[in-house]
Amino acid sequence: MNSGSSESPDDTSSTRDALSSEIDRAAGRSSLSALGSAESLDAKTLVAAMGGVRGILEAILPGLVFLVAYTVSRELIPAIVAAGAIGIIFTIVRLLQRQTLLQAITGLVAIAISAALAAITGKAEDFYVPGFWTNGIYLVALASSVFARWPLIGVLVGTLTGDGHGWRHDNGLRRFYAGLTWVWAAMFALRLAVELPLYFSDSLVALGTVKLVLGVPLYAPLLVVTWLSVTSVRKKRAADEPKTEN
Repeated sequence: MNSGSSESPDDTSSTRDALSSEIDRAAGRSSLSALGSAESLDAKTLVAAMGGVRGILEAILPGLVFLVAYTVSRELIPAIVAAGAIGIIFTIVRLLQRQTLLQAITGLVAIAISAALAAITGKAEDFYVPGFWTNGIYLVALASSVFARWPLIGVLVGTLTGDGHGWRHDNGLRRFYAGLTWVWAAMFALRLAVELPLYFSDSLVALGTVKLVLGVPLYAPLLVVTWLSVTSVRKKRAADEPKTEN
């Protein structure tokens, strides 16, 4: 008699289908998806790919307002309230536009966690701690995907283009996607390498400034380079494929 339990093939298939569905949804919401569906690459397209003007402001303003408010007042509570007010305004705007509750409160929750950490410890620099964890998680996920021979950029592109996982059987393409994945991992590693020493040295102004510089200004060019590289390689591969006559 066998002890314990094991998954049936149907259970395994259901799990795989559910995971694939989640990847498809995540890919559809990604910046690369927005760029890939655009007819041309220009400033307007790039801004839209990053969530539009509001999406960029939501990424920048809370940290910027917190930094400015604390620098001016040298008081933690006013800085927390100011950053929280920005989050509440963006949340109200999203709700008025009838977006889903999850979309509306995600940014507010992130600000609330940052504010709570700073308030509990009484250390203004702790407002930026959740960002360290986010960068670390992305770094580990990207690096792990390369070591597992499933580089995330390849998975994402394969999902968006409908190519599936065929690229994994092409050593050249797999190395290309692995290289792009390492580039993205390097961005998150750079952020941590520069920001953590500033955090531990209690350099709030420098930390807040660097986070702004290594945020959208670094992310946007890397997004464009990734999109152009993937597009170029895919076009070259398509041109090199032997054409069959009917």
